[in-house]
Amino acid sequence: MKKLKLVMVGNGMAGVRTLEELLRIAPDLYEITVFGAEPHPNYNRILLSPVLAGEQTLDEIILNPLSWYESHGITLHLGCPVQRIDRVRRQVVAVDAAGREITADYDRLLIATGSTPFMLPVPGRELAGVIAYRDIADTEAMIAAAARYRHAVVIGGGLLGLEAANGLMLRGMQVTVVHLGDWLMERQLDDQAGSLLCQQLSARGLRFELGVQTEALLPSARAGAERVGAVRFKDGREIPADLVVMAAGIRPNTRLAEAAGLHCQRGIVVTDTLQTVTDPRIYAVGECAAHRGVAYGLVAPLFEQGKVCATHLAQFGIGRYQGSQTSTKLKVTGIDLFSAGDFMGGEGCEEIVMSDPFAGVYKKLVIRDDRLVGACLYGDTVDGGWYFKLLREGRKIADIRDRLMFGESNIGDVGHQGHHKAAAMADTDEVCGCNGVTKGAICKAIKDKGLFTLDEVRKHTKASASCGSCTGLVEQLIMFTAGGDYSAAPKKKALCGCTDLGHQEVRDAIFDRHLVSLDQVMRALDWKSPDGCPSCRPALNYYLISSWPKEALDDPQSRLINERSHANIQKDGSYSVVPRMWGGETSAAELRRIADVVDKYRIPTVKVTGGQRIDLLGVRKEDLVDVWRDIGMPSGHAYAKALRTVKTCVGSEWCRMGTQDSTRMGKDLERALWRMQAPHKVKLAVSGCPRNCAEAGIKDIGVIGVDSGWEIYVAGNGGIKTEVAQFLCKVKTAEEVLEVSGAFLQLYRKEGWYLERTCHYVARVGLPHVKQKILDDEQGRRALWAELQFALDGEPDPWFEFERARVDVRQFETL
Repeated sequence: MKKLKLVMVGNGMAGVRTLEELLRIAPDLYEITVFGAEPHPNYNRILLSPVLAGEQTLDEIILNPLSWYESHGITLHLGCPVQRIDRVRRQVVAVDAAGREITADYDRLLIATGSTPFMLPVPGRELAGVIAYRDIADTEAMIAAAARYRHAVVIGGGLLGLEAANGLMLRGMQVTVVHLGDWLMERQLDDQAGSLLCQQLSARGLRFELGVQTEALLPSARAGAERVGAVRFKDGREIPADLVVMAAGIRPNTRLAEAAGLHCQRGIVVTDTLQTVTDPRIYAVGECAAHRGVAYGLVAPLFEQGKVCATHLAQFGIGRYQGSQTSTKLKVTGIDLFSAGDFMGGEGCEEIVMSDPFAGVYKKLVIRDDRLVGACLYGDTVDGGWYFKLLREGRKIADIRDRLMFGESNIGDVGHQGHHKAAAMADTDEVCGCNGVTKGAICKAIKDKGLFTLDEVRKHTKASASCGSCTGLVEQLIMFTAGGDYSAAPKKKALCGCTDLGHQEVRDAIFDRHLVSLDQVMRALDWKSPDGCPSCRPALNYYLISSWPKEALDDPQSRLINERSHANIQKDGSYSVVPRMWGGETSAAELRRIADVVDKYRIPTVKVTGGQRIDLLGVRKEDLVDVWRDIGMPSGHAYAKALRTVKTCVGSEWCRMGTQDSTRMGKDLERALWRMQAPHKVKLAVSGCPRNCAEAGIKDIGVIGVDSGWEIYVAGNGGIKTEVAQFLCKVKTAEEVLEVSGAFLQLYRKEGWYLERTCHYVARVGLPHVKQKILDDEQGRRALWAELQFALDGEPDPWFEFERARVDVRQFETL
């Protein structure tokens, strides 16, 4: 039988969930074509905030990779927005990134275009630096701005605005949230909970302007009239703003539907079968759809719509979507919030309130006619699902009213007094509101499929795969059902899509089988792609050269652009050059050479770095080789997964407070380690006394001079998430500092996974493991130090020894 043609416009969470349901119940009915305006496969938009905050990567929030579309025979057009819908010809017309027109015929059309951000109609909204926060492109724009600018203003104090503000603050910006309302998140919280949230976020460093209205966005005087520089309020006040993020709300994206003549009112108007009221061949789901006058913005109702829509697309003719009674369970910058029903209360309502501002807990239950009609929880949301169940059932609560505030575990008639939440739930109770997954469905999947990890449960049931607020409960169910603590993420995560093997398995195989080339690794380990991919090739290259120094050859084509060019590429395509300055110390001769190079090659910016070096910014690629030669200083490896800097104070040689010669110690360390490749960048610091002016407490290795010798700290990180270094040991001599530091770095080089910082490596293996290998085993420590010295001996400087360093100088030639 010839397949029908289904075209979907939009490639977001609601639409793809509909396709998943359709493929489950009618896998062979349609020939499916999908048009996505973004150049990305379906991803979890809810997790853009962790990406902005640096807690996750874009790859980690992909829900349906390209392989999923391919395996289901779906024709996918990415970066290809649909321009119009021709209902007469039953055809959609799109334009790809190259400007080519693409058409697709349909028997059924599914519109899932989502929503568009609301941009305040104020003067200056067209300026550069004024953006919305809705998709990956917006997130990347904010990350780029945070690396360059200082002041950010977020307009909108809802969930999205606060997540944007928190992410920008974690990336080092000074952030002010401007909100028209009198308290934050007024749609989800009452005034007391909103006030608590404001206090807690203010304590973290965010600034707030509440109850104010934005009048205009003003251009920057420094940057010219093209970029935003300030925000002016109605009361005449102005605050600086190098970046303005509009997070003041969303509107259903109905542009295509309206142009096609479909009835739209607060969204594309649909029936209970999710068919448009104008044309029954056309369906709509998600934020663009208006059902019974309501356009939903939460994930759970959208997925409910998708399930009903799929049954009708499958021609089963069953199921009706009758609207959703919603609750909101959120985690705002790590703070748990829950609200449902009429939580504001009012005439005819009673309120039970518990408030503990010091502990950061607030609960408000609203009762009318002996029934729970609303709940607002701040800080402690464990019973949110139970309150929502009571609210939906309309159960009278007179018999449990005195214990209602203390949660389900304190209600005697539940029959589970003292048991944890997972055990107390009935099989029919909903665990994951976003995906409508019950406890029974999760427990059945765990038992039937032998699931042991959170990732496996997410894959098979979708529970906790969307907003993540039910993660703790799902973990309890895994422990409760599997009989052990199997809730953590799997210890083995595939290195990339080319293999099912994890980083450690690959490392072990390279060493155990004495594999010395990429081809050998891929053949021996049955790589799915014979050439690998951009994710695995750099990792394999590092594992090879660190496992078999002097034998495995570095493969420049398996390195990123910065490491191939041996300089940092900048946003305008030029490069920065950072010569090495041993321990941050320089001389008049070096400074003269740098000045001459700046003049000769017209380098626009010279900047002192945080690592006590000089950065030449704006070097043309074709000038790099000559710049390196004329400077005549070693490579600073500022572009590499390698030793970057050894920061020092002046120490006892000059400082009256100094107890040890930190500058000499720093130079000795840097000269001993400077050619070292590592899983990630490595930074050291040496302070001459406990005042710690070199900030040794947040470095991969920090050395602090004391009266009787040196204290050594490891696994610090001064990046997006500051990690304080952990005390490793105290030694007496400079030779011991070199040996212990070198042994730790060699252990990290051998056991660390590619792109794993020392702080994450130590968190994974444990500090006791490190101490056992380095402190308890003196012979093993010396062996590690000797291995590192052997690996680094004779390593070439890529700025001067092109052939030995395998630098392709043709890349610097002008055409």
